[in-house]
Amino acid sequence: MECVRDVERVVVLALDGIYPFELGIPSRIFGAADGRYEVLTCSAGGRTVRTNADFSVTVEHGPEVLRTADIVVIPPIAEAGVTSELSAELTAALALIRPGARTVSICTGAFILAAAGLLDGRRATTHWQLAEQFRRMFPHVALDPDVLFVDDGSILTSAGAASGVDVCLHLIRKDHGSELANRVARRCVVPPWRDGGQAQYIEQPVPGPSAAGTAATRHWALERLGEPLALADLAGHARMSLRTFARRFNDEVGMSPGRWLIQQRVARARHLLEASDLPVDQIAGEVGFATGASLRQHLHAAIGVSPQAYRRTFQAVR
Repeated sequence: MECVRDVERVVVLALDGIYPFELGIPSRIFGAADGRYEVLTCSAGGRTVRTNADFSVTVEHGPEVLRTADIVVIPPIAEAGVTSELSAELTAALALIRPGARTVSICTGAFILAAAGLLDGRRATTHWQLAEQFRRMFPHVALDPDVLFVDDGSILTSAGAASGVDVCLHLIRKDHGSELANRVARRCVVPPWRDGGQAQYIEQPVPGPSAAGTAATRHWALERLGEPLALADLAGHARMSLRTFARRFNDEVGMSPGRWLIQQRVARARHLLEASDLPVDQIAGEVGFATGASLRQHLHAAIGVSPQAYRRTFQAVR
C-alpha cells in the first residue's frame, strides 16, 4: 500500500459563481478528522471570488498552492457559468496540480474537470438535473447520474450539494478507515453512509398521506442481514403485495430491494473485515451471504478487491 503522509493537504479551488455551502464542505469535513488533513482555499487568479449569493469571498491563497496539494477539491459554480471551454487563467491553474494528487469535484465541478479533458474515457457523475446537458457537452465521459459519487482512482466526482459530504467522508474512510470516518460523521451530525443513489432525490409525485413507506422494513431488514431475506419476507413485513412493495421501495431508495440488500451486506462485511479478525467464511455467514465465495464475488463487484486485500489495506490504517 502506498504510504500516506501523516497530514495531507487539501486545496479547495474557489471559482466565480461558487455555491457557499459546497465551498465550506471540505473544510468542515476534513477539518473534523483529528488533524489528519490541512485545508487551504485558493482562487485561480488570487482574487476575491464572487459567490452565487449576495456576498463575495476573500481567499488567502493564489493558484500556486495547488502545486502542494495531495487532494484538490473543485466545488460547484452556478449553472449559468458552466461551459465547455475554460479560461486561460483556469487552465493554467489546473495545470499546476501535481501528478499523483487526487482531484475531487462536487456537482457542477465535474463540468470543469470534463472541460479540462480530465474525465475523457472515465466514469463520472454530476447533479441529475444536468445529466443530459453534461452528456451533450462531453460525450466521451461515461456519465452515471444515478450515484452519489464515483471513485475512479485519482479522480472522484460527486453529485449535487450534500453529496460533497459523502465523497469527503469516503476519502477519509479510504485513507484512515471507517472508525475515523464515522467519528467525523458524528461530529458533523451527518450519516456516515447514505443508502441508494440520486434516483431517490429526482422530482416525482409525492405519495398520498395514507401511503405506507418502506423505511420501517428497511430498518427491520438491517437487524436481520444474517438471515435469508426474500422479497416476499420484506413485502410481508411491510404488509404490501410484492409488486407494490418493489415499486414503492424503488421510488424511495432508487434501487431494487435485492440490490439494496446486497449493498447493505457488503457494507456490513466491509466493517467486519476492518474491525475484526473473523475468517472470511464466518463474515459471509454473519452478513447473509451463503458462502465465502459469494462474499468474494459481491465485494469484488462493488469495490474491485478481494476480502483479504481489503482487510490488509484497511486494518493497516486503523
